[in-house]
Amino acid sequence: MAADNGPIARETVAIRRADGESRTLAASLPRLVLEARRIAANVIHGLHGRRRAGSGESFWQYRRFVSGEPSQNVDWRRSARDDHLYVREQEWEAAHTVWIWPDRSPSMAFASRQARESKLERSLIVAFALAELLVAGGERVGIPGLLPPTASRSVIDKMAQAMLHDDAARLSLPPSFVPSSLAEIVVLGDFWSPIAEIRTMLAGLSASGAHGTLVQIVDPAEETFPYSGRIEFVEPEGFGVITAGRAESWAADYTTRLALHRDQIRDETNRLDWLFTTHSTDRSAAELLLFLHAGMTASKLGVRSSTIKAGPAA
Repeated sequence: MAADNGPIARETVAIRRADGESRTLAASLPRLVLEARRIAANVIHGLHGRRRAGSGESFWQYRRFVSGEPSQNVDWRRSARDDHLYVREQEWEAAHTVWIWPDRSPSMAFASRQARESKLERSLIVAFALAELLVAGGERVGIPGLLPPTASRSVIDKMAQAMLHDDAARLSLPPSFVPSSLAEIVVLGDFWSPIAEIRTMLAGLSASGAHGTLVQIVDPAEETFPYSGRIEFVEPEGFGVITAGRAESWAADYTTRLALHRDQIRDETNRLDWLFTTHSTDRSAAELLLFLHAGMTASKLGVRSSTIKAGPAA
């Protein structure tokens, strides 16, 4: 049990610190919103008065049935006219849903001397602050597999409490679920998973037509590999220890493989018309929040990755 208490205790401290820091960050959002208006033509959050799919009484549209959805969602009368299965969606004139998933796996606890905080703390600060901003603008925010969509003004408290009482395994990628075709998804993590697992994750999340953003949060040391001499590298998720006799000799191969991995992720997100950016923990959290806000604003205006390419530290 002792081996498990350390990571859990660190995560508890990180969540509590991120809770307080994200409130401070959210308080500075008027300035960020003004900057976002300079970047995008419309920064109004929510889609009030626009026709959206959701829970309502009026018919909105038919969409193709997605594998994994409950069979009772199928509109059998419409499906009988075609070779495909269809789901009947209803009109909803209120908010749409933004799913925010921060990676809380062991690798996110890493922090070098150059970092302002750990990757875990940074991902939680940004997730909390983004949720606060979105709810203030009329959106609903949820965490896949953990918190159903809510428009509560105490959304930060709800998110933090849901995480604190979560005893499930800390996964490196979000759980499989079927978002609405109009949902937005923001995944914050280090994305050191194999590219095949990332492709599978993206295929599942985008199958319904939902759009999203992947934010790779990294420590400055993971960007530059500033190591030399004999170094032991410990993989925090159970894959053992690797010893380098002359760590500096690994730098070139490391940076090449890092660039390749990012290119593969970017190719996949570009193909799906999703956004991908990187963010280093020695940069400002507000900078990343502004980028995410601008990306969501562009999405509502029908503009995707063809316009917004570079992230805050891409």
